Amino acid sequence: MTLASTLRVPVAAGTAAARTARRRAALNWVAVHSLAIAAALFFLLPFAFVLLTSVMSDQQALTSELWPTSWHWGNYTKVWRTPGFLTWWGNTLLYAGAGTALTVLSSVPVAYALAKFRFRGRNLALMAVISMMMLPPQVTVIPMYLFWANQLHLTGSLWPLVIPMAFGDAFSIFLLRQFLLTIPNEYLEAARIDGCGDLRTLVRVVLPMARPAIAAVALFQFFSCWNDYFGPQIYASENPGAWTLSYGLESFKGAHHTNWNLTMAATLLVMAPVIILFFFAQKAFIEGVTLTGVKG
Repeated sequence: MTLASTLRVPVAAGTAAARTARRRAALNWVAVHSLAIAAALFFLLPFAFVLLTSVMSDQQALTSELWPTSWHWGNYTKVWRTPGFLTWWGNTLLYAGAGTALTVLSSVPVAYALAKFRFRGRNLALMAVISMMMLPPQVTVIPMYLFWANQLHLTGSLWPLVIPMAFGDAFSIFLLRQFLLTIPNEYLEAARIDGCGDLRTLVRVVLPMARPAIAAVALFQFFSCWNDYFGPQIYASENPGAWTLSYGLESFKGAHHTNWNLTMAATLLVMAPVIILFFFAQKAFIEGVTLTGVKG
Protein backbone atom coordinates (compact mmCIF):
# COMPACT_ATOMS: atom_id res chain seq x y z
CA MET A 1 0.00 0.00 0.00
CA THR A 2 1.40 3.39 -1.01
CA LEU A 3 1.58 6.48 1.18
CA ALA A 4 -1.06 8.27 -0.93
CA SER A 5 -3.58 5.44 -0.54
CA THR A 6 -2.86 5.32 3.20
CA LEU A 7 -3.67 9.04 3.59
CA ARG A 8 -6.76 8.81 1.36
CA VAL A 9 -8.63 6.47 3.75
CA PRO A 10 -8.79 8.89 6.77
CA VAL A 11 -9.68 11.78 4.47
CA ALA A 12 -12.54 9.82 2.90
CA ALA A 13 -13.71 8.67 6.33
CA GLY A 14 -13.64 12.24 7.61
CA THR A 15 -15.61 13.49 4.59
CA ALA A 16 -18.23 10.78 5.07
CA ALA A 17 -18.53 11.61 8.78
CA ALA A 18 -18.93 15.33 8.02
CA ARG A 19 -21.57 14.55 5.40
CA THR A 20 -23.43 12.37 7.88
CA ALA A 21 -23.25 15.10 10.54
CA ARG A 22 -24.63 17.71 8.12
CA ARG A 23 -27.46 15.38 7.09
CA ARG A 24 -28.29 14.70 10.73
CA ALA A 25 -28.25 18.42 11.54
CA ALA A 26 -30.58 19.12 8.61
CA LEU A 27 -32.99 16.39 9.76
CA ASN A 28 -32.91 17.75 13.31
CA TRP A 29 -33.69 21.26 12.01
CA VAL A 30 -36.65 19.96 10.00
CA ALA A 31 -37.93 17.97 12.99
CA VAL A 32 -37.68 20.96 15.34
CA HIS A 33 -39.31 23.38 12.87
CA SER A 34 -41.83 20.94 11.37
CA LEU A 35 -44.85 22.73 12.84
CA ALA A 36 -43.56 26.12 11.65
CA ILE A 37 -42.92 24.72 8.17
CA ALA A 38 -46.41 23.20 8.05
CA ALA A 39 -47.96 26.50 9.17
CA ALA A 40 -45.93 28.44 6.59
CA LEU A 41 -47.07 26.11 3.82
CA PHE A 42 -50.66 26.36 5.06
CA PHE A 43 -50.57 30.15 4.56
CA LEU A 44 -48.31 30.31 1.49
CA LEU A 45 -49.91 27.66 -0.72
CA PRO A 46 -53.23 29.55 -1.18
CA PHE A 47 -51.27 32.70 -2.04
CA ALA A 48 -49.18 30.73 -4.56
CA PHE A 49 -52.39 29.33 -6.06
CA VAL A 50 -53.83 32.83 -6.48
CA LEU A 51 -50.59 34.10 -8.03
CA LEU A 52 -50.27 31.23 -10.52
CA THR A 53 -53.95 31.37 -11.49
CA SER A 54 -53.73 35.13 -12.07
CA VAL A 55 -51.21 34.68 -14.90
CA MET A 56 -53.00 31.80 -16.65
CA SER A 57 -55.15 32.00 -19.75
CA ASP A 58 -58.94 31.90 -19.57
CA GLN A 59 -58.95 28.29 -20.78
CA GLN A 60 -56.41 26.99 -18.23
CA ALA A 61 -57.66 28.77 -15.10
CA LEU A 62 -59.13 26.38 -12.51
CA THR A 63 -58.23 23.27 -14.51
CA SER A 64 -56.17 20.32 -13.30
CA GLU A 65 -53.00 22.03 -14.59
CA LEU A 66 -51.66 24.01 -11.66
CA TRP A 67 -48.62 25.45 -13.45
CA PRO A 68 -49.21 28.02 -16.23
CA THR A 69 -48.45 26.74 -19.70
CA SER A 70 -48.02 30.37 -20.77
CA TRP A 71 -47.62 33.47 -18.64
CA HIS A 72 -50.21 36.20 -19.17
CA TRP A 73 -48.96 39.19 -17.18
CA GLY A 74 -51.33 41.35 -19.19
CA ASN A 75 -54.15 40.16 -16.93
CA TYR A 76 -53.03 42.74 -14.39
CA THR A 77 -53.19 45.47 -17.01
CA LYS A 78 -56.73 44.42 -17.93
CA VAL A 79 -57.80 44.58 -14.30
CA TRP A 80 -56.12 47.96 -13.75
CA ARG A 81 -57.90 49.39 -16.79
CA THR A 82 -61.31 48.11 -15.67
CA PRO A 83 -63.76 51.05 -15.43
CA GLY A 84 -64.04 52.12 -11.82
CA PHE A 85 -61.00 50.23 -10.50
CA LEU A 86 -58.89 53.38 -10.05
CA THR A 87 -61.85 55.07 -8.34
CA TRP A 88 -62.16 52.16 -5.92
CA TRP A 89 -58.42 52.39 -5.28
CA GLY A 90 -58.57 56.11 -4.52
CA ASN A 91 -61.61 55.72 -2.26
CA THR A 92 -59.88 52.95 -0.31
CA LEU A 93 -56.73 55.03 0.15
CA LEU A 94 -58.84 57.96 1.36
CA TYR A 95 -60.85 55.78 3.72
CA ALA A 96 -57.85 53.91 5.14
CA GLY A 97 -55.52 56.94 5.29
CA ALA A 98 -57.99 59.41 6.79
CA GLY A 99 -59.43 56.78 9.12
CA THR A 100 -56.00 55.82 10.43
CA ALA A 101 -54.90 59.42 10.96
CA LEU A 102 -58.11 60.40 12.74
CA THR A 103 -58.04 57.30 14.93
CA VAL A 104 -54.48 57.92 16.08
CA LEU A 105 -55.03 61.64 16.68
CA SER A 106 -58.19 61.07 18.71
CA SER A 107 -57.15 57.93 20.60
CA VAL A 108 -53.74 59.03 21.88
CA PRO A 109 -54.99 61.88 24.16
CA VAL A 110 -57.76 59.69 25.61
CA ALA A 111 -55.34 56.84 26.29
CA TYR A 112 -52.88 59.30 27.86
CA ALA A 113 -55.56 60.67 30.17
CA LEU A 114 -56.73 57.19 31.22
CA ALA A 115 -53.16 56.04 31.86
CA LYS A 116 -51.55 59.02 33.59
CA PHE A 117 -54.26 61.28 35.04
CA ARG A 118 -56.05 60.73 38.33
CA PHE A 119 -59.64 61.96 38.19
CA ARG A 120 -63.03 60.94 39.48
CA GLY A 121 -64.73 58.39 37.23
CA ARG A 122 -61.54 57.22 35.54
CA ASN A 123 -62.28 53.53 36.16
CA LEU A 124 -65.85 54.04 34.97
CA ALA A 125 -64.56 55.63 31.75
CA LEU A 126 -62.18 52.69 31.25
CA MET A 127 -65.05 50.23 31.73
CA ALA A 128 -67.07 52.16 29.15
CA VAL A 129 -64.19 51.86 26.66
CA ILE A 130 -63.91 48.11 27.30
CA SER A 131 -67.69 47.75 26.91
CA MET A 132 -67.52 49.42 23.51
CA MET A 133 -64.95 46.81 22.47
CA MET A 134 -67.44 44.05 23.28
CA LEU A 135 -70.35 45.67 21.45
CA PRO A 136 -70.84 44.16 17.95
CA PRO A 137 -71.26 46.81 15.22
CA GLN A 138 -74.32 44.96 13.89
CA VAL A 139 -76.21 45.98 17.04
CA THR A 140 -75.99 49.69 16.25
CA VAL A 141 -76.04 49.58 12.45
CA ILE A 142 -79.77 50.32 12.04
CA PRO A 143 -80.03 53.40 14.33
CA MET A 144 -76.69 54.71 13.03
CA TYR A 145 -77.79 54.28 9.42
CA LEU A 146 -81.05 56.12 10.12
CA PHE A 147 -79.10 58.92 11.78
CA TRP A 148 -76.67 59.37 8.87
CA ALA A 149 -79.43 59.02 6.26
CA ASN A 150 -82.26 61.06 7.76
CA GLN A 151 -80.44 63.65 9.88
CA LEU A 152 -77.18 64.32 8.03
CA HIS A 153 -78.02 62.94 4.55
CA LEU A 154 -74.51 61.52 4.08
CA THR A 155 -75.36 58.02 2.90
CA GLY A 156 -73.96 57.11 -0.49
CA SER A 157 -70.51 58.24 0.66
CA LEU A 158 -67.75 57.10 2.98
CA TRP A 159 -68.18 59.98 5.44
CA PRO A 160 -70.37 57.95 7.84
CA LEU A 161 -67.38 55.62 8.21
CA VAL A 162 -64.63 58.25 8.39
CA ILE A 163 -66.17 60.89 10.67
CA PRO A 164 -66.75 58.61 13.71
CA MET A 165 -63.04 57.80 13.78
CA ALA A 166 -62.37 61.39 14.83
CA PHE A 167 -63.91 60.46 18.19
CA GLY A 168 -61.55 57.60 18.97
CA ASP A 169 -61.59 53.83 18.70
CA ALA A 170 -62.13 51.64 21.76
CA PHE A 171 -59.54 49.00 20.88
CA SER A 172 -56.93 51.62 19.95
CA ILE A 173 -57.52 53.53 23.19
CA PHE A 174 -57.21 50.37 25.28
CA LEU A 175 -54.03 49.20 23.51
CA LEU A 176 -52.37 52.61 23.82
CA ARG A 177 -53.44 52.96 27.43
CA GLN A 178 -51.84 49.61 28.30
CA PHE A 179 -48.58 50.70 26.68
CA LEU A 180 -48.56 54.14 28.31
CA LEU A 181 -48.91 52.52 31.72
CA THR A 182 -45.45 51.02 31.23
CA ILE A 183 -43.83 54.48 30.83
CA PRO A 184 -42.38 55.54 34.21
CA ASN A 185 -44.05 58.58 35.75
CA GLU A 186 -40.62 60.02 36.56
CA TYR A 187 -40.22 61.11 32.93
CA LEU A 188 -43.48 63.07 33.08
CA GLU A 189 -42.60 64.64 36.43
CA ALA A 190 -39.20 65.72 35.10
CA ALA A 191 -40.90 67.35 32.11
CA ARG A 192 -43.31 69.23 34.37
CA ILE A 193 -40.43 70.44 36.56
CA ASP A 194 -38.83 71.84 33.38
CA GLY A 195 -41.99 73.83 32.76
CA CYS A 196 -43.87 71.58 30.30
CA GLY A 197 -47.62 71.51 30.43
CA ASP A 198 -49.71 68.41 29.88
CA LEU A 199 -49.97 68.91 26.12
CA ARG A 200 -46.28 69.62 25.68
CA THR A 201 -45.39 66.65 27.87
CA LEU A 202 -47.55 64.45 25.67
CA VAL A 203 -45.99 65.73 22.46
CA ARG A 204 -42.35 66.02 23.53
CA VAL A 205 -42.00 63.12 25.99
CA VAL A 206 -44.78 60.57 25.69
CA LEU A 207 -45.23 60.34 21.91
CA PRO A 208 -41.55 59.58 21.10
CA MET A 209 -41.55 56.81 23.72
CA ALA A 210 -44.88 55.42 22.48
CA ARG A 211 -43.91 55.11 18.81
CA PRO A 212 -44.08 51.28 18.74
CA ALA A 213 -47.60 51.24 20.18
CA ILE A 214 -48.74 54.06 17.88
CA ALA A 215 -47.32 52.18 14.88
CA ALA A 216 -49.16 49.02 15.92
CA VAL A 217 -52.45 50.91 16.36
CA ALA A 218 -52.01 52.66 13.01
CA LEU A 219 -51.36 49.37 11.21
CA PHE A 220 -54.32 47.67 12.88
CA GLN A 221 -56.61 50.51 11.84
CA PHE A 222 -55.22 50.72 8.31
CA PHE A 223 -55.70 46.99 7.75
CA SER A 224 -59.21 47.16 9.20
CA CYS A 225 -60.25 50.02 6.91
CA TRP A 226 -58.56 48.53 3.83
CA ASN A 227 -60.33 45.19 4.26
CA ASP A 228 -63.66 46.60 5.46
CA TYR A 229 -66.56 45.22 3.44
CA PHE A 230 -69.46 45.60 5.85
CA GLY A 231 -69.25 49.38 6.25
CA PRO A 232 -69.04 50.33 2.53
CA GLN A 233 -71.81 47.85 1.78
CA ILE A 234 -74.13 49.58 4.26
CA TYR A 235 -73.36 53.22 3.50
CA ALA A 236 -71.88 53.42 -0.02
CA SER A 237 -73.51 50.61 -2.00
CA GLU A 238 -76.00 52.95 -3.66
CA ASN A 239 -73.21 55.09 -5.16
CA PRO A 240 -70.62 53.25 -7.33
CA GLY A 241 -68.41 56.34 -7.19
CA ALA A 242 -67.89 55.77 -3.46
CA TRP A 243 -67.12 52.05 -3.58
CA THR A 244 -63.93 50.73 -2.03
CA LEU A 245 -61.75 47.90 -3.31
CA SER A 246 -63.25 45.33 -0.97
CA TYR A 247 -66.80 46.08 -2.13
CA GLY A 248 -65.84 46.74 -5.75
CA LEU A 249 -64.06 43.39 -5.91
CA GLU A 250 -67.39 41.67 -5.32
CA SER A 251 -68.87 43.53 -8.29
CA PHE A 252 -65.80 42.69 -10.39
CA LYS A 253 -66.15 39.00 -9.53
CA GLY A 254 -69.81 39.05 -10.55
CA ALA A 255 -68.95 40.65 -13.91
CA HIS A 256 -66.06 38.22 -14.57
CA HIS A 257 -67.35 35.06 -12.89
CA THR A 258 -66.06 32.93 -15.79
CA ASN A 259 -62.68 34.71 -15.97
CA TRP A 260 -61.08 33.36 -12.82
CA ASN A 261 -57.64 34.47 -13.94
CA LEU A 262 -58.79 38.11 -13.95
CA THR A 263 -60.59 37.65 -10.62
CA MET A 264 -57.40 36.27 -9.05
CA ALA A 265 -55.36 39.12 -10.54
CA ALA A 266 -57.79 41.66 -9.06
CA THR A 267 -57.64 39.89 -5.70
CA LEU A 268 -53.85 40.03 -5.71
CA LEU A 269 -53.87 43.75 -6.58
CA VAL A 270 -56.16 44.36 -3.60
CA MET A 271 -53.93 42.32 -1.28
CA ALA A 272 -50.58 43.68 -2.50
CA PRO A 273 -50.52 47.08 -0.67
CA VAL A 274 -51.35 45.48 2.68
CA ILE A 275 -48.69 42.78 2.22
CA ILE A 276 -46.05 45.34 1.19
CA LEU A 277 -46.93 47.66 4.08
CA PHE A 278 -46.71 44.88 6.64
CA PHE A 279 -43.43 43.65 5.15
CA PHE A 280 -41.78 47.03 5.69
CA ALA A 281 -43.48 47.84 9.00
CA GLN A 282 -43.47 44.42 10.64
CA LYS A 283 -40.62 45.32 13.01
CA ALA A 284 -42.49 48.30 14.46
CA PHE A 285 -45.74 46.33 14.47
CA ILE A 286 -44.33 43.34 16.37
CA GLU A 287 -42.41 45.61 18.76
CA GLY A 288 -45.54 47.61 19.54
CA VAL A 289 -47.60 44.50 20.25
CA THR A 290 -44.98 42.72 22.34
CA LEU A 291 -44.11 45.81 24.39
CA THR A 292 -47.70 46.59 25.23
CA GLY A 293 -47.99 45.66 28.89
CA VAL A 294 -50.89 44.27 30.83
CA LYS A 295 -50.38 46.57 33.79
CA GLY A 296 -53.67 47.53 35.36
